[in-house]
Amino acid sequence: MMRKLYLYLVLLLMFVSSCVSRKDITYIQPSASLTINEDGLIPYNIQEYRITKNDILGLNIITTPKGDAAQFYSSYNVSAGESGGGGLNPATGAGSTSGSGVGSNVGNSRFYFNGIKVDSKGDIYVFGIGFIKAEGRTLEDISQEIQTKVNENFLEGKSEVRVTIDGINYYILGDMEGTDLTGAKKAHVQQLNILEAISANNGLNRTIDRKNITLLRKYPEGIKRIKLDLTREDVMNSPYFWLQNGDMIMLSTNKKAISGFGKEPLQSLSTGVTLLTTVLSIYLIFTKL
Repeated sequence: MMRKLYLYLVLLLMFVSSCVSRKDITYIQPSASLTINEDGLIPYNIQEYRITKNDILGLNIITTPKGDAAQFYSSYNVSAGESGGGGLNPATGAGSTSGSGVGSNVGNSRFYFNGIKVDSKGDIYVFGIGFIKAEGRTLEDISQEIQTKVNENFLEGKSEVRVTIDGINYYILGDMEGTDLTGAKKAHVQQLNILEAISANNGLNRTIDRKNITLLRKYPEGIKRIKLDLTREDVMNSPYFWLQNGDMIMLSTNKKAISGFGKEPLQSLSTGVTLLTTVLSIYLIFTKL
């Protein structure tokens, strides 16, 4: 009798320990290591994106329709409106477009064909200016250099240089249960954190291991692999909490869910009852031998 009771207890403990608990699926749980400032706020820790080879940049030079920029570049490259303002793309002679919000597709054919591509040497070529080093630099650095070059050719303050990328392109890859989220994503925003990205893609189901999120981030020097635990609130102190262009979010399935437990509660109960019945049947068979 005691042997049977012991067996039931062991099976019950196995079942309970195999279920996904509330702590496994709750985001941003209190953490003693969370860093806050004197005002009780979580400081932003955002890395500025640095351009890498094969990036595509959008370049506009804004000027008046009959301003000095129209004299500096050929009329073919100047797109000026009748209302008093014009957009200029010195590389292609086309203006740029912009959008807002989060989309589900990556890539923009107009941006691809009209943009300025960072070549294998890490440079971009701007018509009328020449080659400019882009790799490893920020958009602000590149804009300032182009602005300086443009100002050398006509009056300062008569133009505005704008260098952009086509939003934040990121990728989500799930190994088993995350297939609904898998794909290339795009966000036309200035800043995007990983929780915002997940929220925009309908969130994670209970089978995804929130404590074991892998982020792959590209740098001019190579790719860095980072582990994130989204159940801890101190993840907001990490610079990798904020996504950059080209980031890949890799989701892994919780081991408890792989074993058949931890999905829907009714399914977990059914699996547990089936396992218990099987073990008891085997036990009774061997005790009667």
